[in-house]
Amino acid sequence: MASLMDDLLGVLENEEKEYCSLIELSKQKRQVIIEADIENLEKITEQEQLVADVLHNLELKRSSVLSDMAVVLGKEAGELTIEKMIGILEKQPEEQKRLMECRNKLHATLDEMKKCNHQNQVLLQQALEMVEFDLTLFKSLRQAPETANYNKNACNTGALLGNAGFDAKQ
Repeated sequence: MASLMDDLLGVLENEEKEYCSLIELSKQKRQVIIEADIENLEKITEQEQLVADVLHNLELKRSSVLSDMAVVLGKEAGELTIEKMIGILEKQPEEQKRLMECRNKLHATLDEMKKCNHQNQVLLQQALEMVEFDLTLFKSLRQAPETANYNKNACNTGALLGNAGFDAKQ
């Protein structure tokens, strides 16, 4: 059981380290978004995908270790969680403390990750709104406004300003 606990703690520490690297990438991404540097944004996104792959593998390993611990403890494989392990380790306060510290550190890192992601999401939303505004502005610049152009029978010709000019005789 001790080696399984060491495996679990190692996996949690590695997950925390990978999330820290994701936070650093998110901070870099924030600056790249502000600068509208698409090329570097693509590079950072590729790096994030690599880290996400590593995290996925660590998650699978953590699940496997928890399943092995459940077998040793005579529990259902799917029901054993980090929280339940902390409760089970009441009689081993040193192990319990290490697991709680590792869990708390991982939770703090995940909270920071959420904060960075939210900030980047807001920046991206603002960037999209600016692009939409620019597109709308460019479209409106290409179209001349419709004016009330009337012919001598007092009917609106519907002509656009600039197509027929205006009557200088008036």
